[in-house]
Amino acid sequence: MMIRPATIGDLDAIMRLERASFPSDAWSEAMMREELRSPHSRYVVWEEAARLLGYAGLRAVAGARDGDVQTIAVAESARGRGQGRMLLRTLIAAAHERGVRDLFLEVRADNPVAQELYRSEGFAETGRRPRYYQPDDVDAIVMTLDVAGWAAARGTESAASPDPTSQDRANPAASGEESANSAQTCEHPAGGWCT
Repeated sequence: MMIRPATIGDLDAIMRLERASFPSDAWSEAMMREELRSPHSRYVVWEEAARLLGYAGLRAVAGARDGDVQTIAVAESARGRGQGRMLLRTLIAAAHERGVRDLFLEVRADNPVAQELYRSEGFAETGRRPRYYQPDDVDAIVMTLDVAGWAAARGTESAASPDPTSQDRANPAASGEESANSAQTCEHPAGGWCT
């Protein structure tokens, strides 16, 4: 198992997983490409046996107080093994390294598995957005995490493995760097989560 920074070369595989994970509200390829290239985004992918099985994205301007978990998706065949949690912890660690204090996300009200994952990592419900997810008319639950509190509770080294999204590292997707596994990719809309 390997979690590594996503690159533009991952786009096709990310989009396949995006469409499979979020059939009614998947992001467009153009939106994902923009996210992967943004200097304010950190996207990671999970690979196993040269197959992309998950991805996750964070939007956090270096030095800003707030950040947003944009998406997490895990292939249906690979769920239930804790990899969604590892992807989430990798994003939280990246947010901590960027100086984010409060990390936000939106999660579908009809996704109790994801809600429980977020609660177990310290996210708390702070609001609702009625009928946020379209065309399904599903509410979004807004959740927030105190990043410094999360890091202190776990120790600075326990987030995931070494964080491949460190702010000191250039965004490989922004530079056009290709992945060795360019046939696979993943992406999603703000707050959508598969675990």
